[in-house]
Amino acid sequence: MPSSFPYPHLQLRPSTFQPSTLSTFTLTSILSGNIVIMSLHVLPYDLLFNIAQYLSIDDMHSLQATCRSLRSFILTRPLYRALAHGLLARSRPLPLPAFQRLADLSTQNLIKAVDRAYRFEKAWRVRAPRPARSTFSLLASGSTASDGQRQWYTKISAPPNEEIDWLSPITSSYTLCATKSGRVVCWDVARDVCLAEWDPRTEKKWELWKCRVEFDERAVYFTMARVLEGSYDDNRVMEFVLIKLAYGNRMSKPIFCPLTSFHTTGVVMNVFLLDPPRRLLSAFVWVATSNTIGLYVLLDWEKDEYVFVDTGVGCIISSNWSCILHEDQIVIHSEEADAAYQHFYPLSILRNFSKPRQPSLIVPRTSDNDREPTSHDQPHKLCRDDLPMISTRLPPMRSISKKFVFPRATSSSVPDVVPSGTGLEAEAPEGAAHADTHESLPDVESQHWEPGEGPSTMPPQTPAPNPYPFPPWYPESAHFVRQWWPTLAGVPRLSCTVVLLATHDPDTHRTRFVLAHHYFRVPIVQDQPTSSEPSSSSPNVHSNEDEDDEMLHLWYVSTPFEVVCVLDSAGDTNDEDQTGDRPRPLVAVDFGHAVWVEYAAEPGGVYGVDAGDVLNAHDGDGTIFDPRRHRVPKRLRFVTFPPVFTAVDHERGKARRAREEAVVRTLEIPDELDLDGVETINIDQSQGAVILSVKEGSIFILRYE
Repeated sequence: MPSSFPYPHLQLRPSTFQPSTLSTFTLTSILSGNIVIMSLHVLPYDLLFNIAQYLSIDDMHSLQATCRSLRSFILTRPLYRALAHGLLARSRPLPLPAFQRLADLSTQNLIKAVDRAYRFEKAWRVRAPRPARSTFSLLASGSTASDGQRQWYTKISAPPNEEIDWLSPITSSYTLCATKSGRVVCWDVARDVCLAEWDPRTEKKWELWKCRVEFDERAVYFTMARVLEGSYDDNRVMEFVLIKLAYGNRMSKPIFCPLTSFHTTGVVMNVFLLDPPRRLLSAFVWVATSNTIGLYVLLDWEKDEYVFVDTGVGCIISSNWSCILHEDQIVIHSEEADAAYQHFYPLSILRNFSKPRQPSLIVPRTSDNDREPTSHDQPHKLCRDDLPMISTRLPPMRSISKKFVFPRATSSSVPDVVPSGTGLEAEAPEGAAHADTHESLPDVESQHWEPGEGPSTMPPQTPAPNPYPFPPWYPESAHFVRQWWPTLAGVPRLSCTVVLLATHDPDTHRTRFVLAHHYFRVPIVQDQPTSSEPSSSSPNVHSNEDEDDEMLHLWYVSTPFEVVCVLDSAGDTNDEDQTGDRPRPLVAVDFGHAVWVEYAAEPGGVYGVDAGDVLNAHDGDGTIFDPRRHRVPKRLRFVTFPPVFTAVDHERGKARRAREEAVVRTLEIPDELDLDGVETINIDQSQGAVILSVKEGSIFILRYE
């Protein structure tokens, strides 16, 4: 029983529930010197509910197996809503069907969804996800959901005669894909048919840059972009189109609705759909002349005005960038090798620098599968006076930083892979890099902390150094993931970052990769509580210092491996700025999870190919592309990082965190899926699904449990 149990005059025994032993489930009440023994099932509901807050889902499953009375108590909506809150606080979403809201679930479906999400969380931390051989569905209120046998994967069609450039699931019912020709297609998974498409039919191709699902609106917002002129400098001009894919009721087809278009000058780093219901959008622009970050904002995309300021924040080549809306402030979040930084811009301040925006020059028309796509007229020649210009240098109103917490590894727990020089002098034993499970650097506290010890009893330690410093390790790709799923009030808002770090050996032309993962929030530095605030003795209130240690704590898939990369071909061969020719790693992430395609090790040569024989096939970014590598065995890999423990069960969370490591697993794939032909990869942890598109024109949806 937790020491903070809120009823000091009551004693619960025993601490572990076992089915069919109801006679031992007693609660001792010590009142007026008398000891009264009473069974749990006769306690008032409110008291049982408060006791249940300290139990795990496994404990409650055991408790409900003891008698009808306790089973009736466990299978209630308030209790399972509390369990759902705990899962969501650990950033584990519930498996809901298309645009289903938590509030609309029946109690039966809420119970089923919570139980399934918990099984995912529990199983994937101790074993590899297995092919899902049984069906799972949440049916309408009053109907009965049945489990049965089914094929564990689905193969659907891709747009014919097209190469897929980007692919994402939109709930469990739809997929949304962008092709290399610039089309965007919405597909019905169950019926394997195209529901709607956006096809601009223009000379210069469009690329999908950002996508965001809004469950309450039953809509998807995304931006398409294309380069109009210029190179990688301040003279570059790009055009963006913001589109809403609106899903009506189940009987109607989704509709593409262009909302607005806008132009940018300079090299746009990324676009962020900060808050679609508020019509708020931002973009980061590299200001080449000063090597700083420009902040472009549409405070209301329905209005013809914009904000474009030079933040003065330096643009470092090794940094990773994201943008977050927090309490009416735009937050520029950047991560360097050793620390994270956040710069705050209140919307009220940015409004003072708004300028008129040239009305949309072009809004591409849309089509569905019942009509031929229609092309639009080309825009008139651009006038520089119509393009946005930086209005001023505007430093952040507030800037904060915090160093990462790196793992303290021991020589016995981590292979010798930390580089010196090129990062490749210390080689792991042959075959170790591709054993059935990769090693992961454990928690910094796991080397010394024991259950029962509080943070105050831990000896002070010197911060551990970065095991993968820049250089020679550089970020090949970075993935910032927000909590995109339907949630409940009071669930902490968190984000996570997964970075694919790489180091290249110029002698062997071998590129090795590791994955780094951490959670963070806004702000990264918390305000200290005042003396009038509740103490941390309450189970749901804990010190900011402990939370801060949990945030920005790095976990690594530390055994180097080689990710399969695909070389995107430029869509417009007449364009000097071929932006699609960078190797793209086949890596996908969701909150606390990652999946990728990697080369399997073979005796002799580098992953089956002698690098010395393919020097001419080496590209400038350090990745080897050679036709013979098409025959090198590949495998689908998966990792679940330890969940974040905040707001709930914090002390138990510290004990679990000290024992867990992230172990890489190999996923089973269908015999008809050829990993040599994979073009894109994605993951949906809520449904236990991995989605891959292949060159032959098919999309595989693999479901695991």
